[in-house]
Amino acid sequence: MTDRPSGVREVALFNWPMYAAGCGAAAAGWALSRRLHGGPALLARAGGLAAAGLLLGSSAATWWVYDRGRPFALGWLGALLPAGPGDHLVVSAGLDEVSRPLAARHPDVAQRVVDLYDPRLMTEGSIRRARRRVAPAPGTLPARPDALPARSGAHDTVFAVFAAHELRRAADREALFAECARVLRPGGTLVLVEHLRDAANTAAYGPGAWHFLPRAEWLRLAERAGLRHGPERRIAGLVTAFAFHKELP
Repeated sequence: MTDRPSGVREVALFNWPMYAAGCGAAAAGWALSRRLHGGPALLARAGGLAAAGLLLGSSAATWWVYDRGRPFALGWLGALLPAGPGDHLVVSAGLDEVSRPLAARHPDVAQRVVDLYDPRLMTEGSIRRARRRVAPAPGTLPARPDALPARSGAHDTVFAVFAAHELRRAADREALFAECARVLRPGGTLVLVEHLRDAANTAAYGPGAWHFLPRAEWLRLAERAGLRHGPERRIAGLVTAFAFHKELP
């Protein structure tokens, strides 16, 4: 178990089968290319090089974002919440790495942490491995996308940092955004942080970028929930932090 925020080392540990498969594909392509001749050898070599390139490229992108960009240091937060987060709710989905740095940065405000993790729906092995290495914050409450354990209008800010994309069903995402709007006070803010399915992330992660959602989906969800699109901040070129505001009456 570790309190270190995720970097390339932790991401590799969470996703080691994918990294092992990539290494295996690269090695197999190289080995086959030495046994074959002509066109088949070129194809095998190209396949091995593609697997190696994708593995190295995605690892470099992960290092750039999480080790160098340090999103969990929250240096980007002031641009979205210049007055601070106030009384806030942290929504996680199996892995919470933002509540502790938020509490350390703002020790005098109230914080509540909830976890949407549902092993029946979130079946990826990476989430299970991450939960074993990073324990939930003390006092974390279980939650559902359609039932956050908080009173209506109870919070100044809701944080969903690398969490909402784990809800693969559109109806669950819509329910979560509606619940976030419900628990926010008028004038409050939903802070959403996600990789996007865009050109930059596709170049960095290849097919893995399809695990992310496009920017248009997050804007649609906010509009559907009655939240106004506020400022955005790009983190290390590959992560976007959104602020969505609940209108004053």
